[in-house]
Amino acid sequence: MPGPAVFPHALTHLGATTVKFSATHIGTATVLLEIAGLRLLTDPVFDPAPAEYRHDPVVLRSTAGPAVALADLPPIDAVLLSHDEHPDNLDAAGRTLLPGRPVLTTRSGAGRLGDRAVGLAPWSTYELTVRGTTLRITATPGVHGPVGDVIGFVIETEGEDEAVYVSGDTVYFDELDRIADRFTIGTALLHLGAARIAAFGDGRLITMDAAQGAALTRALGTRTAVPVHYASWEHFGEDRDAIAAAFAAGGVGDRLRWLAPGTREVLG
Repeated sequence: MPGPAVFPHALTHLGATTVKFSATHIGTATVLLEIAGLRLLTDPVFDPAPAEYRHDPVVLRSTAGPAVALADLPPIDAVLLSHDEHPDNLDAAGRTLLPGRPVLTTRSGAGRLGDRAVGLAPWSTYELTVRGTTLRITATPGVHGPVGDVIGFVIETEGEDEAVYVSGDTVYFDELDRIADRFTIGTALLHLGAARIAAFGDGRLITMDAAQGAALTRALGTRTAVPVHYASWEHFGEDRDAIAAAFAAGGVGDRLRWLAPGTREVLG
């Protein structure tokens, strides 16, 4: 009988083993991650575009659809859903993927979704075991303005020192620095875009801008920062050029890794 999974929490990159995994950026914050033979899908958005979503007084408009069609996805083992309340993270087509498989999300979101949704409080951990392989997934805190609960995810692979971080829709705030105290992050997928909602009237960020993303990259000590959630919606305020410039100004431009939409790429 096999022993328990071993998940070392290394605090330095010195001598750390590197997690090799693949990522396919489908659009917005939707990424297909293939880690240790398991397929995880983040924040599924698959509605055709352009589209308009009205939740008075907020109106969100998409400008581009997914780079991979829903019908062309391989079998998905689990969904990592930062939150369930906004169509740029979970839309009508994306919801069709949720039934019958584990969906790791916020506690409030799990209550709304039901079925196999698992609600995680920040810093709580869930061990996902599929086909004899276990991934340890820890929820990380997030602040998404006045628009509901949100979490990110740290994904650990058995026997590997480094972990993968998915930020979820959040701004950068002090508690995120604690991630580096607990984990060695090799690759971070950062929800950027400098999103703002005009209807709120105060101009506040509800996702990281590029300067915050660069600061978080430094704080985590991650080797590779992968921008997602920066295109295809009108409420995003910074494009690829702005992100690249801010990371260069922050001294971490060499850590950026851009994913070509729809293309499976190996990271780690």
